[in-house]
Amino acid sequence: MDNRDSLTTIKDITQKLLAYCRTNEWKGYDPYDALNSRVFKALPFLDFKLARLAITQGVKRCPINLRPILLVTRMPNSKGIALFLSSVTKLSKIGLAGGDRDKDIDTIAEMLLTLRSPDMRYSCWGYNFDWQSRHVFVPRGTPNIICSTFAANALLDAYEHSQNAQWLDAALSAAEFVLAALFRREGSSRAFFSYTPLERSEIHNANLFGAALLCRISSLRGIDAFLEPALDAARYTVGKQHEDGSWAYGELSSQRWIDNFHTGFNLVALTRISEYVGTSEFDPVIRRGLEFYKKHFFLEDGAPRYYHNVTYPIDIHSVAQSVITLIELKDFAEDNIQLAHSVMNWGLKNMWDPRGFFYFQKLPRYVVRISFMRWSQAWMLMALSTLLEAYAGSTDKKH
Repeated sequence: MDNRDSLTTIKDITQKLLAYCRTNEWKGYDPYDALNSRVFKALPFLDFKLARLAITQGVKRCPINLRPILLVTRMPNSKGIALFLSSVTKLSKIGLAGGDRDKDIDTIAEMLLTLRSPDMRYSCWGYNFDWQSRHVFVPRGTPNIICSTFAANALLDAYEHSQNAQWLDAALSAAEFVLAALFRREGSSRAFFSYTPLERSEIHNANLFGAALLCRISSLRGIDAFLEPALDAARYTVGKQHEDGSWAYGELSSQRWIDNFHTGFNLVALTRISEYVGTSEFDPVIRRGLEFYKKHFFLEDGAPRYYHNVTYPIDIHSVAQSVITLIELKDFAEDNIQLAHSVMNWGLKNMWDPRGFFYFQKLPRYVVRISFMRWSQAWMLMALSTLLEAYAGSTDKKH
């Protein structure tokens, strides 16, 4: 299938996926929402860390969707809603949003604003479920850097399209939250943004997302005070890049894995920082990281591996972020767009359900066919819209 035939298929699937998400009111299940179960909440063992970890991972890894039985409610997820907002804005710009596209943008943006963490001085966002990591328990709604930066960037995307000042104000407030609540400076060489206000973890994609948001706001609003902490934090993660171009997920001994989509997050964030600031400082780092990324994370047929040294499970999140990463870094390698098409075509062949949604994971002997709204549908709509936007841009340049 050549790229033109592929793009015709991609446009059709994008419209079907958009209709599926709209019909479901942008709400759904999440891989990590097991602790929302009304069944588990009625039992006393949720008071224990190991029980929370076991339940979350057990329900997530089960190939059958247990959530209806466990009375888990389909809900909007702030990060998913942010991805939908950015995606619909992209599709609207290139005339592919369908229906009343401006109404969709207004509806999704308003939903995102209503999902802000309550009783906070700043606009900030968290997940719609309790989550237990190996190190900390984070109650539902607790603001974190990932949800907050995705929400702020989506509101900025919508603002640049529709000039609604309320969206700009909320994004600026989120940037202030990131700097005031999450920035840490420890000595002369350790400046970074933590994941939540509850801990001081050094997780590289979270750190770079925080830095990128501050750089974007600085570029848009001329707030110079945002630049120094943002660039210092970015340089911290740059300094942690391995000689082969890779990054570990984080700096704790339990965070030393190297995976597809978090590596992609790092590369995209560094590329955006460079664009917002107008610097080539990070170009060698990006080139080295991209070389590692392309060498280790893709099979010959375009299938995206999960880890740099382990293929399965092939996750829909890896499909989506691979496409986004390759397109956003297209100026660093001529073959990025072709590889992005190969990854997308593999995803359409192996992970698409004709009923209008994408599956969760593919393993050697079976496919987990559960539909997750944030993890799968929101991310794939973002990947599809990013690919279509890139193609529309290249077509415009030819004319």
